[in-house]
Amino acid sequence: MQKVIVVGGGAAGLMAAYTAARRGNSVVLLEKNEKLGKKIYITGKGRCNLTNDCLPDDFLANVVHGRKFLTRAAYAFPPASTMSFFEEQGLALKVERGNRVFPVTDHASDVTRTLERACRSAGVGICLGETVREIAVRDGSVCAVRTDKASYACSSVIVATGGLSYPSTGSTGDGYSFAEKLGHSCVPCRPSLVGLEVREDVSAAQGVSLKNVTLSAKRGKKVIYSEMGELLFTHYGISGPLTLTLSALINDLPLPEIAVALDFKPALDEKKLDERLIRDFTERKNESMKNVMRGLLPAGAVQIVLRAAHVSFEKQANAVTKEERRSVLAALKALPLTITGLRGFSEAVITAGGVALNEIDPATMESKFVKGLFFCGEVLDCDAFTGGFNLQIAFSTGYLAGENAK
Repeated sequence: MQKVIVVGGGAAGLMAAYTAARRGNSVVLLEKNEKLGKKIYITGKGRCNLTNDCLPDDFLANVVHGRKFLTRAAYAFPPASTMSFFEEQGLALKVERGNRVFPVTDHASDVTRTLERACRSAGVGICLGETVREIAVRDGSVCAVRTDKASYACSSVIVATGGLSYPSTGSTGDGYSFAEKLGHSCVPCRPSLVGLEVREDVSAAQGVSLKNVTLSAKRGKKVIYSEMGELLFTHYGISGPLTLTLSALINDLPLPEIAVALDFKPALDEKKLDERLIRDFTERKNESMKNVMRGLLPAGAVQIVLRAAHVSFEKQANAVTKEERRSVLAALKALPLTITGLRGFSEAVITAGGVALNEIDPATMESKFVKGLFFCGEVLDCDAFTGGFNLQIAFSTGYLAGENAK
């Protein structure tokens, strides 16, 4: 009898399978794709930011949903343990800006290969191209897993099927169906770490990437986000690091209540920026505003600012009134952006929502309803900011599930 069945061969499933096998269990990993770790291949732009070189508390501080639930996992298998695992398995690592950890080779495929090699050396049986149809339960305990090819008797099942983001990698929500059929509830899924659609026409700046700008968001009078960094304009609105982080904070909030503003020049206060505008307008008084403003911003961004300030692109600088200059200043320091929606799961880095955490034991990842049923990784209602933290959730929860399945 195969005692432990792992459903899903991504980061969480591979770590769970390896850990369970190392504890002496007979383990079979079932993956419906033709290869393992399909989503790992596209993380970190193909380089795989596999964790963050930080302490458990710092890791937890970057968790958006599920921070309390993940505390046990974070200390049982912290980022340092993830780094040690890969290095002990022969994968050299490097730490980059923001404590992001990458393989020295810059190849995500090496991360997957290392996990697979570790699993095989621990005796894990790996079945590719096999789709799980049912997790069978008898007398309140799991007893078998049925696929499109076979039936496996077991005493434990670890569900590590991922979320809904990047469905082309096989993340199609299978785990939520398994959970609900076995009595669990799921928090509605939302795309997270994803671009945001805006009402304003920003298409003139499509492809323009800005550094050292500040994106802020308020809900009523409360500031829920304000950070300096990089932002990218797109045909639908905004993307880039600042936007992805904001999306994680607002994906479960009513978007009409969120007021977003972009400060193009956070290093300059209004007085200094106004002095700069006066100087530019004076020195280039006979030039059009679209040209004069190029000293401050890329052409596409200039159009957005002038449109928001209701100043003609062709207007000469010496004809700009004091009120119009004030409007330009306001648009530069706090360009209003009205968020109308999040981009879909096909573009989202991760999925927010999933199997309800109050139905899972945080010390073991075991279901509180069904003995021998475990959940780990993105299928759970846990998510974090960018920087390697979501893969660390996968490794930490996968480790706990593997430690406790038997």
